[in-house]
Amino acid sequence: MMKTLDVPLADRSYPIYIGKDLLSQADLLTQHIQGKEVLIVTNSTVAPLYLQQVEDSLKDHRCAAVILPDGEEFKTLEILNQIFDKLLTERFSRKATLIALGGGVIGDMTGFAAASYQRGVDFIQIPTTLLSQVDSSVGGKTAVNHPLGKNMIGAFYQPKCVIADTLTLNTLEDRQLSSGLAEVIKYGLINDLDFFEWLEQNSGALLQRDQAVLAEAIERSCQDKVDLVAQDEHEQGVRALLNLGHTFGHAIETGMGYGNFLHGEGVSVGMLMAADLSQRMGWLELTDVDRIRNALIALGLPVTVPKGMTAERFMSLMSVDKKVQEGKIRFVLLKKIGKAVISDDYSADKLAETLSVFES
Repeated sequence: MMKTLDVPLADRSYPIYIGKDLLSQADLLTQHIQGKEVLIVTNSTVAPLYLQQVEDSLKDHRCAAVILPDGEEFKTLEILNQIFDKLLTERFSRKATLIALGGGVIGDMTGFAAASYQRGVDFIQIPTTLLSQVDSSVGGKTAVNHPLGKNMIGAFYQPKCVIADTLTLNTLEDRQLSSGLAEVIKYGLINDLDFFEWLEQNSGALLQRDQAVLAEAIERSCQDKVDLVAQDEHEQGVRALLNLGHTFGHAIETGMGYGNFLHGEGVSVGMLMAADLSQRMGWLELTDVDRIRNALIALGLPVTVPKGMTAERFMSLMSVDKKVQEGKIRFVLLKKIGKAVISDDYSADKLAETLSVFES
């Protein structure tokens, strides 16, 4: 059964479709394409699996595809230009629609290209990884990386729809599946204790790719994100709660070289570091931190910082983070499991203790 969630953003509202074998339903896709020009953006891993199926749904359209290299290290302005090259070579107009077929990197880059090409064309998200289905495809954040910082160049730009086909998760590597589960458990930690407890009980079924359990996890994650995006589309307030673990995590990703430590892996370690700092601030109990650690381990996620990430390295990289305001790093911390806050009111000494404990 297909579930449909609505992202309520006035004239930019759009549906999220969640279900099994949605790629075979051509009308689901074509009803959101206004013109006849379509560019599918995908990568070298996803293209052999799903590109033909999407192209078959677009037989009545002038369709072209661009296949980018696969990996976070290719989320750059240089690679982004390949999308513009194809659009211009094909002489696509402002009535063109871009389709992002792939994970978070493809979704972010396609959305940014759509926001920029002729000052804005339509785009559709078809996320094929768990991480992109529960997080990056929803909410309109688009970006590329810079050597000095992750997602520092981008735009807020909403898709016309999101089509999350749970069958695509069957071809996902185990490590990528676990990476996506980091973003899933994040929703439980920030504002949904019931969901966190459900994840504790269903970690085995999730890792075994039980279709019904995965679909429920995706739906609940998307609903939690939609609720925050609807309140704060451009991340001026409560939407920033979605960055739990990301300040630490982005530092790890950047410091280790994009692609060497997956986004969800960085977020996993980052969430535990945020929990540790929250405990040192007197908000969490040590048993809470242990509970979070155990939940992450049960989902196949790392809980230790990779070798080379010293306290000094963390501070240097976090100082370039988007969440720095007036020279102060802002963190998302936990008052308790299921209640997060955005704060720059933390002790520098306590932060130093956390970094010291985790550094490698």
